[in-house]
Amino acid sequence: MAFAGLKKQINKANQYMTEKIGGVEGTKLDVDFVDMERKTDVTYELVEELQMKTKEFLQPNPTARAKMAAVKGISKLSGQAKASTYPQAEGTLGDCLLMYGKKLGDDSLFGQALQEMGEALKQMADVKYALDDNTKQNFLEPLHHLQTKDLKEVMHHRKKLQGRRLDYDCKRRKQAKGSHVSDEELKQAEEKFAESLHSAQIGMFNLLDNDIEQISQLTTFAEGLLEYHQQCTEILKLAVMEIQEKRDQAASRPKLEFVPKTLNDLHPVDVIADDINGNYLNILILSFSIYIIINSNKITQWSCRC
Repeated sequence: MAFAGLKKQINKANQYMTEKIGGVEGTKLDVDFVDMERKTDVTYELVEELQMKTKEFLQPNPTARAKMAAVKGISKLSGQAKASTYPQAEGTLGDCLLMYGKKLGDDSLFGQALQEMGEALKQMADVKYALDDNTKQNFLEPLHHLQTKDLKEVMHHRKKLQGRRLDYDCKRRKQAKGSHVSDEELKQAEEKFAESLHSAQIGMFNLLDNDIEQISQLTTFAEGLLEYHQQCTEILKLAVMEIQEKRDQAASRPKLEFVPKTLNDLHPVDVIADDINGNYLNILILSFSIYIIINSNKITQWSCRC
């Protein structure tokens, strides 16, 4: 079996090089089969590209995606399930507005308006997370299943068909030249070629005839996007109303008159001079008292010795 398999691989390589270099034509398949092959190749590229672009659409920050992938990989190696959540841009901006709105205080209408907008953006981030989950479950997962099962099986049949076609053409060419290829060997090669041709055609037809399911998945994705934008629209409408109310309140406030204080208002010169003189006098009195106490002790000690 091992020798037969090796001989078959040699025949394939021989026929492939003969066709590519020598210009020998192999068995031609019909136009319909070639068209199905073209559409299958387009579908294969489409499914792979669509998954990648959809993930980029949902999570546009490449640094955050790389970080999540690294965390996921480390978690798998360590055996610990550690989930990492993608930081939505709306949520990040919302946190910023909320933080500075609270720092300005509730007595600031601008601070209140910042908090209103921040809350709206946080709600939009939650809606975006719901869109992510819905898209992954109802759009990306079916595409991944199509790629790893149906498409993989069809591509396997096509690869096997190509190999068996080369083996069949090589044996037929050798037999025509008088080489030692029996009719039985050629018949077996032809039967395997026909079997792979049938399997490849059925697989490609079933793949390409699945428009209803694929359009349904695309419809689900479009409906999810529509619902996301509708919810964001409602959130923003309420936020705009609240912010406009804060603007109207700020416009209706009486304008306050402000008189800037001078340096004398903050630190009067006379008070500063009195403080300096008073502190200097206190320091002198304290120093003189300490001097008297120290010298009094010395005089007492000298008197006792005498």
